[in-house]
Amino acid sequence: MFHHLSLSLMFRLTWWKWITILCLVYAVLAGFLVDVPRLQTGNLDHTARNLYFHVPMWFGMVFVLTISVVQSVLYLRKNQEINDWKAVSFAEVGIVYGVLGLITGMIWGKFTWGDFLPRDVKIYGAAVAMLIYMAYFILRSAIENKEQAARISAVYNIFAYSVYIPLIFVMPRLYDSIHPGNGGNPGFNAYDLNGNMRMVFYPAVIGFLGLALWIALLRVRMRMIEQALQNTENQKRIVIETTS
Repeated sequence: MFHHLSLSLMFRLTWWKWITILCLVYAVLAGFLVDVPRLQTGNLDHTARNLYFHVPMWFGMVFVLTISVVQSVLYLRKNQEINDWKAVSFAEVGIVYGVLGLITGMIWGKFTWGDFLPRDVKIYGAAVAMLIYMAYFILRSAIENKEQAARISAVYNIFAYSVYIPLIFVMPRLYDSIHPGNGGNPGFNAYDLNGNMRMVFYPAVIGFLGLALWIALLRVRMRMIEQALQNTENQKRIVIETTS
């Protein structure tokens, strides 16, 4: 029975989910096996492989947080619960990706700059942005009324995103950031991102973006199921109260 069920679920996967699985498997295997160049800006050796994980996770974070804020705007306009579910679900995945991005970045920073948390405006800005978004979930849980919590958290989500963009993309370009791609520092693709690394990096980006979307949509479905079960329980309770 379980064998047939697993086969049924496997064949129900849509095309983009298959691409996500293939890209992730390929990125993980090739990420540890394909040769990496000796970078002109310093001998990173095998730590350059972190490019396949750290950068795609940040891309995925930006991707899902953008979808989250769009859903918050739609909720304020249409007042439909599905938009609130999508907003919080995509924000959850964004926080997970952001934390994983910080951890992989800290490990890479230790080998590159000799410190897990060097004094850099982009690194500190990313950490502050994560704290701001974590407050989003604290705010939701602090308000008992669901509709009021959804509306207030939607407004806060828009505020958090409007702060997040300058912290991540604007401020590092205004100051002398040591992070690649900012403050006069060349981006990774400006020097030794050779053909071998591109063959792994681009599928890794596709895979991590697809995984973020997949997890967020599963969280939305879970919330829909929880709401349906709650509605069923409420209906049963009403029936019992009216018949007793």
